[in-house]
Amino acid sequence: MKKILILAVAVALLAGFAFAGGQQDSPAGDNGAAAEPETFVFKYAHTQSPNHPRSLSMDFFKDQLEKASNGRIEVELFYNGVLGKEAEVLDMVKLGTVQGSRGGLFERANKKFLIYTLPFMFNNTDQVQEVMFGPIGQEINAGALANGLYIPATGVAGGFRNITNNVRPIETVADLDGLKMRTPPIDMTIKTFNAIGANPQQVAYTETYMALKTGVVDGQENPFSNIVDMKFYEAQKYLSLVNWQIHPDPFYVNPDWYNSLPEDLKAIFDSVAESTMKYSNEKWLGGEKDYFYTLKENLEVNEVTPENHKGFVDAAKPVWQGYVDDGYFTWDEINAVLNAGK
Repeated sequence: MKKILILAVAVALLAGFAFAGGQQDSPAGDNGAAAEPETFVFKYAHTQSPNHPRSLSMDFFKDQLEKASNGRIEVELFYNGVLGKEAEVLDMVKLGTVQGSRGGLFERANKKFLIYTLPFMFNNTDQVQEVMFGPIGQEINAGALANGLYIPATGVAGGFRNITNNVRPIETVADLDGLKMRTPPIDMTIKTFNAIGANPQQVAYTETYMALKTGVVDGQENPFSNIVDMKFYEAQKYLSLVNWQIHPDPFYVNPDWYNSLPEDLKAIFDSVAESTMKYSNEKWLGGEKDYFYTLKENLEVNEVTPENHKGFVDAAKPVWQGYVDDGYFTWDEINAVLNAGK
C-alpha cells in the first residue's frame, strides 16, 4: 500500500512539473490568452486655438497615428497654451513631461533652421517646401538631436510674414523708422528689424494682443493666419504686404520617448508625422487667401511696389552676411538652399 502511495505522489509531482514547464514556455498569460501589446501615450501641446491650421493638422495626426498603430500609440492634444507658453512647452518636451510640440523657437533646436528665415530668401512657398522635405531639410532636422530634440519633419508656419501697425502704412523702408515692432525671440527677426530701422520689442506670442491694444508696441509681423487667429487686427489699423520672410514649423519630439518605441512603431510615427506636416502645409497655405480677405475687411491694406520692395531687400542684405561671418552657415549652404528651391 505504501509503495502504491509513493508512486501516486511521484506521478502527481511529475505532472505538476510538466504543467509548470508548459506554462513557462507559453507566451500566453495566466488565463491562456496572448499578452496585450504595450501602449504608448504621446502628449502634445501648442499655443494656437483649436481652429488654427496647426491644430487642425494635429487632429489629423491623432486620427492617423492611432489608426495606423492599431491603438498602440494614444495621442493627447492640448491647445490654446493651456500647458504654458511656447518656451515652457519646448522645455517640457526636452524634459519628457510633454512628448511633442510645434511652434517658434526653432533656433533653440538647431541654429541652421535660421537659413529658412533669411529675409527675402524665397519668392514663393513651393520653393521652401521643396527644400524642407529634401536632403537639406532632413539634415537640418537631424541636427536638432544635439540639442535634445527629435524632429521627424518640418513644414511651413503659414505663408509669408507681413506687417501690421497703428501708426502709418509701410510703403518704403523709411516708414519703419522708430516703430516699436513686436517680434518673436528669434535672432534673425530681431536683427532684420534692427537693420531696416524698426525698434524690435520682445513680447510673448500669447501677450501680443494686449501689447498692441495698450500701445506697448506699435505693430507686429506674422502670416495672415496668425493675425486672424489671435485677432491682432482688432488692435491694428494698417496691413502692409512686404512678404519679408517664411518661418519653418518643426515638429518637436522628445527623443527618449521616440527611442522607447519598437521599430515598427517608429516607422509608423515617422510616416504619419511627415504626412501631417504636408497636410499642415496644404491646410495652412490653402487658407491664407481666406485669412487675407478677413484682414482686408478690417484693416487698411497697402502692397509695397517692386521698386520700394528692393529698398527693403537692400537694407536687409547685411543680415545675410552677418550670419555667414558668425558661422551659422556658409554662402555655399545658402546657395544650396537657393538652388534647391528653384
